[in-house]
Amino acid sequence: MADIRNDREREELHKAIWSIADDLRGSVDGWDFKQYVLGVMFYRYISENLTNYINEGEHAAGDAQFDYAKMKDSDAEGARAGLVQEKGFFILPSELFCNVRARATDDENLNETLERVFNNIEDSAKGSESEDDFAGLFDDLDVNSNKLGATVAKRNEKLVKLLNGVADMKLRYKDNTIDAFGDAYEYLMSMYASNAGKSGGEFFTPQEVSELLTRIAVVGKTEVNKVYDPACGSGSLLLKAARILGKDNIRQGFFGQEINLTTYNLCRINMFLHDIGYDKFNIANEDTLISPQHWDDEPFEVIVSNPPYSIKWAGDENPLLINDPRFSPAGVLAPKSKADLAFIMHSLSWLATNGTAAIVCFPGIMYRGGAEKKIRKYLVDNNFIDCIIQLPSNLFYGTSIATCIMVLKKNKADSKVLFIEASKECKKVTNNNQLEEKNISTIVDEFSSRQEIAHFAHLASYEEIAENDYNLSVSSYVEAEDTREEVDIAQLNASIAEIVEKENSLRAEIDRIIAEIEG
Repeated sequence: MADIRNDREREELHKAIWSIADDLRGSVDGWDFKQYVLGVMFYRYISENLTNYINEGEHAAGDAQFDYAKMKDSDAEGARAGLVQEKGFFILPSELFCNVRARATDDENLNETLERVFNNIEDSAKGSESEDDFAGLFDDLDVNSNKLGATVAKRNEKLVKLLNGVADMKLRYKDNTIDAFGDAYEYLMSMYASNAGKSGGEFFTPQEVSELLTRIAVVGKTEVNKVYDPACGSGSLLLKAARILGKDNIRQGFFGQEINLTTYNLCRINMFLHDIGYDKFNIANEDTLISPQHWDDEPFEVIVSNPPYSIKWAGDENPLLINDPRFSPAGVLAPKSKADLAFIMHSLSWLATNGTAAIVCFPGIMYRGGAEKKIRKYLVDNNFIDCIIQLPSNLFYGTSIATCIMVLKKNKADSKVLFIEASKECKKVTNNNQLEEKNISTIVDEFSSRQEIAHFAHLASYEEIAENDYNLSVSSYVEAEDTREEVDIAQLNASIAEIVEKENSLRAEIDRIIAEIEG
């Protein structure tokens, strides 16, 4: 019954998002549309989050009629400092989403009102511990953009529709059976990625892939110190750990790094929309390979990542990198044209002794020669590779490549590497393949049991991998199943003889008919 209610709420939510898309169609689309909806959703979320927090405190103190949204701004100011310390931000009652929306239709300067409100929210965190978490969060929501309309009046008309559309979404902060704000975020991201091709894929890891990666990384754990993603995008992988383990079982929170400024803002918004407090996440906006953050942090027990495939990086053009403690142990740097193994080495360096890293990889790094082979040799010789999983093709938006998962550990029980051939563990959905729950469970169960299964899984010894010249392609270790049917030669010959006999009979009949016609 609960599942039916969940599905109904989710369906209603998705319909509401499509309704806003229809209202804004023609002026705002794709990436811009998603930015506007997410920005206003975030504004609504933190308004309701703060209001509920204050109201619950007052109700518990005995004032059952108290409503922060109806307070005078001057009366609310006295609570500013305390709320910034507790929640990380402050919003005056008059600037709450519900109140701005109520006045929006009659506000001829709505664009200016919203710009001021957004600036005030960001400024409220300045000088506090949460400053970095709020700085620039609304930068990508340009309320003065010509994309909303050629005139102020037309832009404000669109903004009213946007406010009303988000207000009509069933996103009640407390009453939903689903994680409504978070679900709306993920739906918007998938909606954009599926329509944006390759350019959209970099911002979104499909939820079922996130599920698989995270379940692999937390096998055997009920709680961890923290979760890390060195190329965190919009944060979906980090948040899967919260859903699987429970956010209270991730003691120190969620850490990540993202080079793209817009996506970095999305990630921080995503944290808030999933009810992660400002003091429980630390997302940095830097180039992970050149300017890594979290140097001084305790190593991470869980690392999950889907880094960009085969991007260029400085490599040996930067003479400092070969001495970088993340890369120097391998004695060689990943090629300048293919940074994949640089992300692997970085993740290994940040991994706790008792931790697990699960990383989506481009398949070429498993077999190419040169520097990449030397890095593979280092990883295998030092027993850091725990498992390689071949995934189905067409799992990701914008690419049909059949990717792999590399699982790293620093404290393995043996020196063997498990190879899993999971390229058929999927179902076809439109133009893409998709992992179902049964597929994910099959892969995770095999990862946990490390059993030999013909045509599916093989536990390779160190010697076997070394003899195979450190090739880590799953196809080199798991024999493909021969699906050809056995042929009965005697029966085949009998069938051919029967066909020949029929052919001769037909030819004789044709000759007879022709002879009669000519006669």
